[in-house]
Amino acid sequence: MIEESDSIEPLDLQDELHEHYRFVADKGQQPLRVDKFLMNRIEHATRNKIQKAAKEGHIYVNEQSVKSNYKVKAKDVIRVLFAHPPHEFLLVPQEIDLDIVYEDDSVVVVNKPAGMVVHPGHGNYKDTLINGLIFHIENLPENQNNRPGLVHRIDKDTSGLLVVAKTEQAMTHLAQQFFEKTTQREYIALVWGNVEEDRGTIEGHIGRHPKNRLQNTVFEGDDADIKGKPAVTHYQVIERLGYVTLVRCILETGRTHQIRVHMKHIGHTLFNDERYGGNEILKGTHFTKYKQFVDNCFKILPRQALHAKTLGFIHPKTKESIYFESPIPQDMEAAIEKWRNYAKSSQA
Repeated sequence: MIEESDSIEPLDLQDELHEHYRFVADKGQQPLRVDKFLMNRIEHATRNKIQKAAKEGHIYVNEQSVKSNYKVKAKDVIRVLFAHPPHEFLLVPQEIDLDIVYEDDSVVVVNKPAGMVVHPGHGNYKDTLINGLIFHIENLPENQNNRPGLVHRIDKDTSGLLVVAKTEQAMTHLAQQFFEKTTQREYIALVWGNVEEDRGTIEGHIGRHPKNRLQNTVFEGDDADIKGKPAVTHYQVIERLGYVTLVRCILETGRTHQIRVHMKHIGHTLFNDERYGGNEILKGTHFTKYKQFVDNCFKILPRQALHAKTLGFIHPKTKESIYFESPIPQDMEAAIEKWRNYAKSSQA
């Protein structure tokens, strides 16, 4: 219930407004000012912009416009509404050279390069995978977030495979497979440190980091179910290269930044993962030559060392199992080779 002092006006122009953001406060939410709540959830937002939006009547809680000092409580529905549609929904077809590894009348499988954003969002309104796909394919079905064809995604600076649905039937069928965790997804990652166990499983609920709004983190204990969602990652060591390890990761779930968060949680942050601190020297010596060597590796691979190598699923029309594999891209392969040579010279 919104107290009268916090309310500006009822939401009576809903049909004329466009929803830009929507959040539901979890059941463990402690009272928190709505401007701080949104700061923790909207990437690149500033306190001034959020307070301006509230002052102009664009922030709604439970269908009523509120001031920036409104205290968000458990189960509140927080929405940010403007008269113009979100920029990411103003999709413009662009002729982009896509690496399509498979296509038929139901699905298309794309090998996404590192650096390409999957769908438009804040600060990235063009040159995304979706901009290229809607130029290549007409009338892609929209998912529940109004994003054409997408049933899953991979991060901007992660390379590799993803499948896009071309029909409503394919969208429904593929979404069900991802929900039921029956797809096959294998990633290759280069991580800091010597991963001692040859193989293992990481289980930990993943949710937004309470202090760093750009990160996710693992929650454990009694509040894990409240603050995070269940996530399971299986890993296997491919090659130990001294101060780094090449590992194979198999996803059982698909949380945002899952591999990046889980590997950091067990003490093996992805190599050159700036968002999670992997762009610092986390293992090794203090010698100048070693620092120069690592800096050279960072220059060769200017992004997190993560590649979506394999993808398997049941074809939504033929019901046959299909499987695709993408080679490790040149930048990541070059960094791995440098570490391989360094490890050999260190043992000599």
